Amino acid sequence: MNKQDFSARHPARNLLAVLFALLFVCLWAGKAVAGPIRIGGKNFTEQLILSSITSQYLRAKGYGTELTGGLGSTLMRTAHETGELDVVWEYTGTSLIVYNRILEKLDGEQTYQRVRELDAAKGLIWLDRSRINNTYALAMPRHRAEAEGLHTLSQLAQRMQADVSRGEDDDGKHTFAIDMEFAARPDGLEPLKKMYGFSWKRRQVIQLDPGLVYTALRNDQVETGLVYATDGRIKGFDLVLLEDDKGFFPAYHAAPVARKAVLDANPALAGQLNALAAVLDNESMTEMNYQVDIKQQPVDRVAAAFLREHGLL
Repeated sequence: MNKQDFSARHPARNLLAVLFALLFVCLWAGKAVAGPIRIGGKNFTEQLILSSITSQYLRAKGYGTELTGGLGSTLMRTAHETGELDVVWEYTGTSLIVYNRILEKLDGEQTYQRVRELDAAKGLIWLDRSRINNTYALAMPRHRAEAEGLHTLSQLAQRMQADVSRGEDDDGKHTFAIDMEFAARPDGLEPLKKMYGFSWKRRQVIQLDPGLVYTALRNDQVETGLVYATDGRIKGFDLVLLEDDKGFFPAYHAAPVARKAVLDANPALAGQLNALAAVLDNESMTEMNYQVDIKQQPVDRVAAAFLREHGLL
């Protein structure tokens, strides 16, 4: 008897075999979906901390996790788009400007909504943004800011203009340390000068490697420097951030971004990641960066302490 004859004579057995086959496929597919959440992180302190926090938090919630840290921005984005990573922490400004090449001037909420829309088309879902905004900022040594009574960029520009009018604007007084990229960017130094009316001369703008900007500020070698708003060295070197009161710098709010397929397969995951985002802000992020970069504490230990402090671990 051939196979066709057997199937025709024993339809119940044939149906049972099909059902077993379908069950096997469903179980196999379910196992693939229920696999570990693959978390990615970039190659600087803040990202190492955020990815460790996320991995430890999700493990406490019962998920398996695989963590891949130390990635460049472009590599992490590519891995996310191609499905090699499931969850990452991304910055709204990075997605807008670097990945989606949108140079339109947008505020923080507009930036968030635009990247949500653009990345959703690629299967990447932006969850709630945290209160971390790791944008550019101008910093001063605290003693200088307090002596001059400076709190905003507008006040700094007015002080510089007053010095120029009195002829007191010598090259060594209003020095500004920046990295080489910012000096050349079309949305960098020159537009900043134009918006606020800064009167820096060429010899007053000192181009350094990004890390040396903080060192120059700590050593009181420059008046102001371009920094990142949540860098741990702001606290470690006793620096003050001047308020960007005209909104020159774009928003870089950090938010968890997950592949839609992973969120669909894990219905509780979005709410859990949103709860994590809700307790993160610039103050807590700066403190954690400080603990790692200045106090030399291990990343995983700092991440675990944060989770315990907020009752998440």
